[in-house]
Amino acid sequence: MSTSELPADHAELMDGVYRWQRHIYDLTRKYYLLGRDQMISGLDVPANGTVLELGCGTGRNIALAARRYPEARFFGLDISAEMLETASKAIGREGLSGRVVLARGDATDFDAKTLFGVERFDRIFVSYSLSMIPGWEKTVSAALAALAPGGSLHVIDFGQQEGLPRWFRALLRGWLKKFHVTPRESLREVLESESRRTGATFRFRTLYRGYAWLAVIAQPRV
Repeated sequence: MSTSELPADHAELMDGVYRWQRHIYDLTRKYYLLGRDQMISGLDVPANGTVLELGCGTGRNIALAARRYPEARFFGLDISAEMLETASKAIGREGLSGRVVLARGDATDFDAKTLFGVERFDRIFVSYSLSMIPGWEKTVSAALAALAPGGSLHVIDFGQQEGLPRWFRALLRGWLKKFHVTPRESLREVLESESRRTGATFRFRTLYRGYAWLAVIAQPRV
């Protein structure tokens, strides 16, 4: 999908949301986007592997992963031009421009070959983005289609806070709504269904009493 074909409404919404927030995003989100580093540590990227982040935002996660796996090549996709501007600057400051390529695109429908010159990736991860993407189920399907044999999709996002007090859940949901974030109640069900459809293995963990859900879909080797 070319930049001109991006869904204008959502792209404009995200640019509007993050035009100013992007400058303080990482400072504020570290207190409630829990489990991101745990997901990155579990990527286990093979030597000379390729890694794609869908919804790369400010570049915080992709920079951390690139430092952790210095032999891998990284690619980041986001629908917000504002976020990509911040991410590009962050990647440059970290001296990672030679190993990280960023592109603007729709995570629900992207052509990796056109955007990055790469058709399949060893690892794909999505960090707290599915809860912001309309038609997020398509992102899961698109990610699995872009995995190389033996590759894996890693997802961290808000859970249903099932082990936390109701008042906390209500407070969190109200806060997240201000930023167009909706925890996906059917996330586990969709990921498990897609795993069965593709013949992949599925691992799922609840973190912090259901505050966050962490899942891995691993494709079989051919």
